[in-house]
Amino acid sequence: MTESENQRTLIDLDEAALMLEHPAEDIRGRSVYDRDGHELGKIEGLIVDEAERKVRFLRIGSGGFLGFGKTARLVPVDAITRITDDAVHLDRSKEHVAGSDPYDPQVMPVSDFYRRLYEHYGYAPFWAAGYVYPYPPPPPPWPSTTT
Repeated sequence: MTESENQRTLIDLDEAALMLEHPAEDIRGRSVYDRDGHELGKIEGLIVDEAERKVRFLRIGSGGFLGFGKTARLVPVDAITRITDDAVHLDRSKEHVAGSDPYDPQVMPVSDFYRRLYEHYGYAPFWAAGYVYPYPPPPPPWPSTTT
């Protein structure tokens, strides 16, 4: 499958009559934190592979006032390290996330936007041969009972 074939299947879950493969993966509305514990914003949407019904990117909104001046950025689900009932933690710094291109589907062509995002974050794209879906991340190891 080519990159462009996969890109055409990505849709914003908010704009589709689509259920995720696993409904528990709907983490919209949760706060997002970087690797150092700094809040980055809220998950305002999920970009989903329509054919596989899997989340590929988090759409994180931050900044602005009363909805004006808010910036949206996409982060690959590969960056998730931990999910709680009200938060999602990433393995990147807030500077790294802020250094990605802002997401505005009305202005930008998506032809190579997803490829550039994967390059920026350093992950193999989901359309690459051998890609393994990372989401949700594995649970933390159980505490040791030996002393």
